[in-house]
Formats: sequence, C-alpha cells, structure tokens
Amino acid sequence: QGQLVESGGGLVQPGGSLRLACAASGFTFRAYPMTWYRQAPGKERELVATISNLGITTKYADSTNGRFTISRDNDKRTVYLQMNNLKPEDTAVYYCGKESGGKVVMWGQGTQVTVSS
Repeated sequence: QGQLVESGGGLVQPGGSLRLACAASGFTFRAYPMTWYRQAPGKERELVATISNLGITTKYADSTNGRFTISRDNDKRTVYLQMNNLKPEDTAVYYCGKESGGKVVMWGQGTQVTVSS
C-alpha cells in the first residue's frame, strides 16, 4: 500500500519560487517513477513532470516552459518539484503520484499553490 505526503505549497507572488516535496513510505520508492500533477479550479488534473525511478530521465509539460525542475532523493524517499518564475496560471492543487505500468497508482493528498499579488 504505502503513502505519499506533499508539502511546501503556499501563497507566493508572481515571479516567486516554491519547492514542493513529496515524502513516500510503505513501498520500495526507488523502484517507481514518480510524477507531479496539478489541478486548477474547474479544470482537469494535468501532468506537470515525471522522473524515472533512478532520476535519470525527466519529462515536463510544455506549460512549465523550463521554469520547473523535478528531482528525487531515493535515500530520503522524497521527490521534489522546484518551481521558479511562478505565474498566476500556476495556481492549483499539486499532487504527487507513484507510477506503475504507465499510470498513476497512488496519489498524495495534494498541496495548494497560489500565485497572486
């Protein structure tokens, strides 16, 4: 089973930065690719970034436009999302997910990111 717990969200001004973290427990973290998704009010949940199990390969949504960086520390069982130059349209609940077989099989509870002046 296991659990994912996100942290690091909050209110930030446009142009600011936030670093989200997702702590995993209850499963072999280093065996699974991990993802970050986000869901804005009234919109569908969308993929933000994915990282392979050993952190060698990363993929990003076009909307991140080079502003976001996904990383992981397998010793700490944690995946991160560094977000720079944040924009109001980045406002959403951000979720981390454990991938298996090409789909997300476990979600965290989410952390709110609000970009506003």
